[in-house]
Amino acid sequence: MNLDVRRNPALLKLDLYCKGMQIDDSCLVEEDGGRRILRTRAGLGSGLEVILPGELWTNVPVTERFAQASPYVLHRQNGGYVIRRDGETVTPVRLSPRPTWYDAKTSTGKPMTRIGTLQGTYLGVYPAKVCEYWTEKPQKVNCKFCSVGLNLGVDDADEKSVGEVLEVIKAARAESGITYVDFNTGHYYGETYLDILEPYILRIKREVGILVGVQTPPHSDLRRYDALRAMGVNRVSFCFEIFDPCLFKDVCPGKDREYGLDRYLEAVAYCAALGRQGPPHEPWVSNGEIIAGLEPPESSIKAIDWITSVGAIPTVCVFRPLAGTDYADVPPPQTEPLIPVFRRL
Repeated sequence: MNLDVRRNPALLKLDLYCKGMQIDDSCLVEEDGGRRILRTRAGLGSGLEVILPGELWTNVPVTERFAQASPYVLHRQNGGYVIRRDGETVTPVRLSPRPTWYDAKTSTGKPMTRIGTLQGTYLGVYPAKVCEYWTEKPQKVNCKFCSVGLNLGVDDADEKSVGEVLEVIKAARAESGITYVDFNTGHYYGETYLDILEPYILRIKREVGILVGVQTPPHSDLRRYDALRAMGVNRVSFCFEIFDPCLFKDVCPGKDREYGLDRYLEAVAYCAALGRQGPPHEPWVSNGEIIAGLEPPESSIKAIDWITSVGAIPTVCVFRPLAGTDYADVPPPQTEPLIPVFRRL
């Protein structure tokens, strides 16, 4: 494996996740057609969207405290952009283009970016109210790394109608060429999250026909996923975050109390088996999602092995200490220990 970030853009991507990046005063991101930094959904897409060599679209931490000490600095040079480290150029990069619909409003008068935003090349939508772990009294039980309770109502609208979401999807389809929209929700008492999403799914499949993914807590009635498969949903993702049961309980107190790690794993395995059912023209994947850097690398590797053993696909994010969260002051992970985790993928 080439460990020179100048010649290995995938390693550079991981290193940027772990170290962040400073933005030099020479940069004119929005003036040059780049995307404004927005805090939406759970917050891992709250950085600067850039395209690394090899067409690696990525979101680089730039606003968090740890990024202010990063050795990586983005510079504007001859009308383009380069990343430098210790004064030497590492690589040229491109700003992820900001589409014109980012500056448009829905027919109801809402900025379209408050309904959905591009995460690289797909559209991400958080269609309902804030996760109820954030509103619990007398004490919140939200996941300690999450910022969704800080974002909804700021850059992200807290209520989005089916019509508004369809408008944004059609605009993003026409201009940005999206082929996939990803919905996620938080925890709601009464397990209403799939009830909330189904009207969006049905309209999208009927009127647009693009790929649709959903990311919610695991429903107690697993037959609901058979119904999603029949509707044409293409991806279900379960964010259990941490494979170590003790750490899961500490980092995700609400998830531990309401569902428990085993229920997440049961849903991942059940949905993986649904690939042989449903509309043959609609692809289907089941994802188990973890966050590297919140548990020992060996535990993350065990999670990857378990996910693949049941026929599901692992998604591995990198812990980002987001401003305002319970873990805002927790150091980001170091790059080197995470390399074996991503090698395992």
